[in-house]
Amino acid sequence: MKKRKADYCLYLCTDRHTNGKLDFLQIIEQALQGGCSVVQLREKECDTREFYQRATDIKTVTDRYHIPLIINDRIDVCMAVDADGVHLGQEDLPVREARKILGDEKIIGVSAHNIEEALKAWKEGADYLGVGAIFGTKTKKNTVDTSIETLKEICSRVPIPVVAIGGISADNIVQLKHTGINGVAVVSAIMTAEEPKRAAAELLIKVREVQNEGI
Repeated sequence: MKKRKADYCLYLCTDRHTNGKLDFLQIIEQALQGGCSVVQLREKECDTREFYQRATDIKTVTDRYHIPLIINDRIDVCMAVDADGVHLGQEDLPVREARKILGDEKIIGVSAHNIEEALKAWKEGADYLGVGAIFGTKTKKNTVDTSIETLKEICSRVPIPVVAIGGISADNIVQLKHTGINGVAVVSAIMTAEEPKRAAAELLIKVREVQNEGI
């Protein structure tokens, strides 16, 4: 089985806080219809059984749209549902150990806040980096802010895709021009949007504009 190729341009991280009008899976589906290219299931408030069930449900949607599903932190859940990969934080299992468990066919992403963490993750075999928080965020506690200059330096020094994350919206994406990012990760900009499909489509246009500015 070959590792699925991923386009990281518009990376959706899920959150339980939604717009209150659509259920969780409806939001995911609309986001994919609007152009989201990767979905990461992030759960901090449920037990393993519920996490597994939610991952199973989401995978039926992402598979239908041929979009990679990444599981945050939980290698066991990734394996159980045969997701496309995992995303690991700095306190999670090291990349090398995760790779021994998952094999070469799974995607492994790593959160990085500075150049040292970015270089270490790349050298250990990460497939992509999530770098931030760039603009700060209300969806994750105890975040470490990363400057745009640091983001730019990371992009220039690692050969793997870099995804900017943290408070990113259609209004501030323009500030990421000329950084070299491969995409942006968003949470509330889509999960709490009145119209997730439209929000994703508008974000995608903004990302493409940034990418066309020679980043």
